[in-house]
Amino acid sequence: MVLIKKGAEASLFLEDWHNRKVIMKRRFPKRYRINALDRMIRSQRTMHEPNIIHKAKEAGVPTPIIFMVDVSEANIIMEFVEGKQVKEVLDHVSTEKRVALSKQIGKFIGQLHRHGIIHGDLTTSNMIITSYGTVVFIDFGLSERSIELEPKGVDLHLMKRTLYSTHYKHAKECFKTVMEGYAESVGKEETKKVSAKIREIEKRGRYVADRE
Repeated sequence: MVLIKKGAEASLFLEDWHNRKVIMKRRFPKRYRINALDRMIRSQRTMHEPNIIHKAKEAGVPTPIIFMVDVSEANIIMEFVEGKQVKEVLDHVSTEKRVALSKQIGKFIGQLHRHGIIHGDLTTSNMIITSYGTVVFIDFGLSERSIELEPKGVDLHLMKRTLYSTHYKHAKECFKTVMEGYAESVGKEETKKVSAKIREIEKRGRYVADRE
């Protein structure tokens, strides 16, 4: 078992499971929480994430296969997706490939939102591009179900911030194309509403910054 990512909410381990390379997501107890409350929170989150991943797959969005869920130990065993993080490749491909990749990402985000799924952590680190050129969405630990504009706007606002902070040379082009792909999934009218919500969220952020 090899630790590949340690997060505040869970840790990811690469391991061999029945002669198959898998990811084990383990939620460890939090000592600062009351034991009964801690068990309840970890159990709920352990059940919630695979359910959302399954719903995302039903919506047509590529996600890892879930092999096993152990609620009592707060563990999820899932497919290890072979490929590279979009974060690693987005700045190093041709303009044509970058546009195609951004549009694919936008389409899949639109599919999630159209089916009432908010990812909650839309960064290029949480997207894997396979050798076939397919983008697989991972890490639904912060996901939720909602059809409201606010969480959709927050989801895409984080995507935009990620592009401008990590891929600043191509951020404008990429986000524009993400939204074009998004519109193909949800329609132009819904995209206009979500875009307006993103601008509103950005204004709120600037207002808070000015106040500080």
